[in-house]
Amino acid sequence: MNPLTLFKNSGATADRQKGVTTLAWVGGIVVLVALLCLPFLVKNYRVFQFNLVIVYAIALLGLNILTGYNGQFSLGHGAFYAIGAYVTAILMDRYDMPYWITPAISFAVCLVAGYLMGFPALRLAGHFLALATFALALATPQMLKFKGIEDFTGGVQGLVLMKPEAPFEFSMFGQPLNADRWLYFYTLFVAAIMFLVGWNLLRGRVGRALIAIRDHPIAAAAMGINLPVFKSITFGMSAAFTGVAGSLGAIAVAFVAPDSFTVFLSITFLVGVVVGGLATIWGAVFGAIFIQFIPNVADEISKSAPWAIYGVFLIGLMYLMPTGVMGLLKTIKSKLFRPKAA
Repeated sequence: MNPLTLFKNSGATADRQKGVTTLAWVGGIVVLVALLCLPFLVKNYRVFQFNLVIVYAIALLGLNILTGYNGQFSLGHGAFYAIGAYVTAILMDRYDMPYWITPAISFAVCLVAGYLMGFPALRLAGHFLALATFALALATPQMLKFKGIEDFTGGVQGLVLMKPEAPFEFSMFGQPLNADRWLYFYTLFVAAIMFLVGWNLLRGRVGRALIAIRDHPIAAAAMGINLPVFKSITFGMSAAFTGVAGSLGAIAVAFVAPDSFTVFLSITFLVGVVVGGLATIWGAVFGAIFIQFIPNVADEISKSAPWAIYGVFLIGLMYLMPTGVMGLLKTIKSKLFRPKAA
């Protein structure tokens, strides 16, 4: 190829990359402004729903670290969500601990619980690991009802919490900064930290090691990657993310009870990960939107068989986007910004 043509092509590629970066920055600023204004543009119930979307996004990111990046299938992350929620509820209700510090404690508790759960994962894989975690999801609600710890957990009745009020007065577009709107900003702040941690964790050496273990465990071990250590730590970090989500969910809902954390919650998390896109960070957001709003849409379409409608939505989505929402967006991006042939 002519050196002049090569130089022109490299310059065009650099300009194209610069344009994509600028577009990403502009889009990020627009999204940030929209997120900050959003709670003042809708009523309290919608704000509450958006709170849950952010909470579920953190939980799905945690599960995606385990399943999408490391290839370990879990049907028990609802249990870690429950542990995080109950740690926060007990600390707030029984010990009057400030709400803002409880997600960090839930993170630590679930990190240890997930790490311990990761030991069976060293000998189990695929559907065997899925069944083991499924058993954990089945057992957790029953353990929370155990009379020996009823003084802490509230037993079958659960625990009722008080939503924290905003620390200052503020209003925008005629809407005051009430408890739900304040929790929206607090949850968004915590979510930003968790996504930043997840991004930093997965974009470097650790992320490459997790993908290597997922795709070729024998080759990964031959390259010097310590499989037992990485698998256990991954399980622990995944559980910790989900525990933070459970903590924020307990604060937002202001109530915890064993029957709120059934096996269906774990399955819902797995559905959200698949819908958003496996091995993607931002797919957690799209998956959270799906699991929060699509059941409501299905209920509005059919009061008699809402879950049948939900199933139709899910089948249609998997048919149209087999790699999830992020897979579709990546395909569109590759077509829009495809380099022109010389």
